[in-house]
This record gives sequence, structure tokens and C-alpha cells, in this order.
Amino acid sequence: MKFRPVPGILVLLGFAVLLPAAERPNIILIFADDLGWKDVGWQGTDFYETPHLDALAKQGMVFTSGYSAAGNCAPSRACLLSGTYTPRHHVYAVQTTDRGPKESQRLVPVPNRSGLARDNVTIADALQAAGYATGIFGKWHLDGPEGAPPAEQGFATVHQSFHTWSDAKTRDPENPKGVFSLTRGATTFIEKNRDRPFFVYLAHYAIHSGLEARPATLKKFQQKSAGAQHNSALYAACLYDLDASVGLLLARLKELGLEKNTLVVFTSDNGGTQESSQEPLRGNKGSYYEGGIREPFLARWPGVTAPGSRCDVPVINVDLFPTFLAAAGVPVPPQKTLDGENLLPLFRGENRLSRSAIFWHFPGYLNTPVIRGRELDVRTGFRSRPVSVIRKGDWKLHLYHEEWQLDGGRAQLESNHAVELYQLGDDIGERVNLANRQPAKRDELLADLQTWIKSTAALLPTEPNSVYDPAAKSAKPEGRKKAAQPE
Repeated sequence: MKFRPVPGILVLLGFAVLLPAAERPNIILIFADDLGWKDVGWQGTDFYETPHLDALAKQGMVFTSGYSAAGNCAPSRACLLSGTYTPRHHVYAVQTTDRGPKESQRLVPVPNRSGLARDNVTIADALQAAGYATGIFGKWHLDGPEGAPPAEQGFATVHQSFHTWSDAKTRDPENPKGVFSLTRGATTFIEKNRDRPFFVYLAHYAIHSGLEARPATLKKFQQKSAGAQHNSALYAACLYDLDASVGLLLARLKELGLEKNTLVVFTSDNGGTQESSQEPLRGNKGSYYEGGIREPFLARWPGVTAPGSRCDVPVINVDLFPTFLAAAGVPVPPQKTLDGENLLPLFRGENRLSRSAIFWHFPGYLNTPVIRGRELDVRTGFRSRPVSVIRKGDWKLHLYHEEWQLDGGRAQLESNHAVELYQLGDDIGERVNLANRQPAKRDELLADLQTWIKSTAALLPTEPNSVYDPAAKSAKPEGRKKAAQPE
């Protein structure tokens, strides 16, 4: 049974304290789909345009090292909503962790779960229990056989334009990927609940592949000169329409007089697809190089976040659960584990958190190589193989479990390619592997990562794959211009 306290009541040191609704901020989380770190104006795209998001960034705080907790959609959303890393909920991928040429997989992947269990307390559960009106508008992607629909995960209002990718096209040229109908649903919900605190989870389907745009928007970018890095008119137009929908939401919020008491957070579920280079970041969606997990990430809360401020402290989407609870004055539900950290000190201008590192864990295989992926993966047809990752300060270490398990582990560390180490302050593009040049730092991060793996009871792939064939013909690399990109 989920935690269900009396709405608006907090229990602090044994005393019940009623929090006036007026003192609790509204919370809006705008969650883009497959939007890359380099795709937005404030990160320096040379072709795409995001004027409303750029304006929002100037009004609030931009996190330059904002991350998703997973490299693709479903696990990232599971981490966000549960406030926990993948080892705790076991949603690692979309559908399966067994994706890509079987004969090139050296280990049997850890099985995937299709969604969050019904008894897993979500952000919406906790806020609803504290008296918030809660609504989801858009993509859920966690109600497989082992999951539950959003109505059973704390969302009293559920507004979804689409339920499967087979009907993801709206057939309305003026409502590409449902960006405007979803936004209208959210604004209607806000108007209805303007006299009580509310939580809006606006989870767009844009700009996921199967790109759509309004005809006039597409024409605008077809007539624009291409950039050196970005040049797809359809990609740009789809993003521009998403940005326009954000502008409509923010304008309505201001018209209703709710802007000053509303925390707005914008980010994305994972990195951009191969349709959009994320250079100088390496990789794309599905990989655990920076291009697959570093995201546009900003927060605006008038009176709390300073306009035009920037924060370089690494943050990750599991931080949003404790942050929203802290902003609302809501305690962590009993027996609920949270892996993230409250970001309010950063919002207020402090420049550090108590933790020393953030983590990722993916114990399976994803097909389709990314831009500038590992040579082995590009050659054999993978975005990612089993890997765990730690970022500590400016240092980032990747531990590849095939090489660690099967090629001598620590004893052969200098030759088995099990570990990659990068200094992101000097090498944001992860081009120079320092694992053998900086053994002390490598061993420090490796020890921290192994301690975390143990503390979270992370499942590791350890069984050799019986059909693995080291002589298997290498897969033909898939081009970055492929029309549709996999989850």
C-alpha cells in the first residue's frame, strides 16, 4: 500500500503542522523527448531556434552539467518519477536489454522490467498525498505488464494524446506530435486548479523521431541557410513548434497571475538521436557518453533562482523528486528511498551539494551505433554494452562489464579496455582516455563505483553468452541520417 497522509499535513518531530496552500508553490515539469544538450539556443546550436526556452533560461538558472539518469526513454522516466537509480527499479531499457546482434554479445544481459511497480511511490504520489492537484499530459511509457498506468501512480488527471507509437501521428498539421493539444490540456488543468497548489508533468512526444512540424514552420527552416553542425529543416521545425508550445504555457501562467509562485523545470529524457550531432559531446541517445545523457536543464522560480544565473554543479533527474518535496515542504514518504539530492541550495546560489558523485548503471545491450561511439560498438552494431558509470567532480569513469568479467578484471586493467577515464573539465568530448595515465584517479573512481554498485544491490551480467561468436562478421554501421531512430 502506498503512503497516503492527510493532505496538507506534515509530521515533524512528532507534531502535525498544517501548511497553508498559499505557501506551497505550484510545480511544472516540462519534459522533452530526445532533445539533445546542443539542440537549444542557449547551448549554441547554429541552426535550430528556441526563443521561448532561451527566454526562460534568462529568467532562471541554467545547469550546464544537467543529466538524465539513463541513456534512453523508459529508464530515464522511471528514475525521474521514482527518484531512484536503475538498480532499484530494474527498468533499464525499452522492452528489452537484449537488443543487437546476439552473436556479438559476450554476456547474458540482466532482464528488463517494463515499468514501475504499483507500490513504488512516485513524485505524483507524494505531492498528491500532500494536497497537490496532479496531472500528466503526454507520454508515460511505464505501464507495461510489470508497471502501472499513471492514474495508479499518483496522477489524478491523465491527458495523453497517444498511447503507442503506431498512432503517434496526430494527422493534424497544425498540432505536430500533439505539442499544442498537450499544452492546452495542461493550461486547462492549471486554470481549473489555480486556487490550490498543482503539479503538472508535461511530457512531450516531441522531438522524438517521426518528426512533424507545422507547414509554415517547416517552410521557415527550409528557407534558412544551413549551419555547420545542424542543418535538418524538419528537425529544426519540430523543435521550434515544441518551443512555441512552451511559450503558450508560460504566457498563460503569467496571465493567470501564477508565475511568481510557480517553479518551472525544463529538461529532456535523454540525449539527441543520431539525427542531431551533439558535438563537442560524444555519442547520442542510448549511449553513456556525454551526448547520450547530458541534457538541457533549467529551473525558474521567481524570488529563488536568480535571473540569468548558471550552475556548473552536476545535477541529475533523480534530484527532482527530493527537490519538489523540499520546495513544497513535504517530507519524504516513510520507507521511501531517494537517490537524488535536494537542489534548493543550488537554486539559492550556493555552489555545492553534499554528495561527491552521480552514477549510471546499464546491464544490457542496445542496438544501433551512435556518432563517435566506441570502436567496438560501432563495428558490431551497438549503442551501448553493459556498463556502469560514475561522475565525480570533473572526472568520469566508464566500467565495461564484458571486459571486466571476462578479460581479467583488475589484474589486466592496463590492457583489457575495461575502464575508460575522462577529465571533463579539459575534455568534455571524452576523446582522451586517461585510465592508464592517471592510475590513482582511476582506482579512486573505480572503488567509489564498486561501492555504489554494492550499496544499491545492482544486478550485474556475469553469465557468458553461449552463442557469442568472436569471429562473427562485423555489423555494417548504420548511418546517422536514418529516418527513424530506435528507443
